[in-house]
Amino acid sequence: MSRKLPNALLLIAACAMATSANAHIGTDSGTHLDRGLLDGLLHPFTGLDHLAAMLAVGFWSALSARRLWIAPLAFANMLLAGALLGLSGIELPAVEPMIAASLLVLGLLVALRTRLPAVLAAALVGVFAVFHGAAHGIELAGRASFMAPLLGMLLATLALHATGLGLGRTLRNTSWVTRLAGAGVATLGMTLLAQLA
Repeated sequence: MSRKLPNALLLIAACAMATSANAHIGTDSGTHLDRGLLDGLLHPFTGLDHLAAMLAVGFWSALSARRLWIAPLAFANMLLAGALLGLSGIELPAVEPMIAASLLVLGLLVALRTRLPAVLAAALVGVFAVFHGAAHGIELAGRASFMAPLLGMLLATLALHATGLGLGRTLRNTSWVTRLAGAGVATLGMTLLAQLA
């Protein structure tokens, strides 16, 4: 067994441990207060919901897309759009349920290795990304300095997508691992949805 496989299994196990999952919305209000670039870089790693979503987008792209970066770049761009909506004071309905639903859907896409046309894949992850971004934008709204943490969050998002792509390409020939990874993310999404019900 390669050394990469146990690391991937640890990541999957972390995503499946739903009892430790904390959605960002409502749990870290004000965490961006007077924060800078480093805080923005670290922020996507502090919520299992966002972490799992970013990794899953890259992982799914590696398993199913010809142009690997289309879905990740769509996610990052729409994350920014959602953050700008939140910063402008526009509150989207059902942000928490949509974030949880994104995990359920992305997990199923990974587990089933679902192939979609590039435009549809980009649109799908883009819709979910708007809600992830809105969550962060609402947290940053009213802060004097929001550009540095927002930039850090975007850079960390791209890094997590790249990590997901790397994991997906490394493990794409090990179908049981990819199915387990997808199932772990989907389970996290279902658990968060159940907690919101």
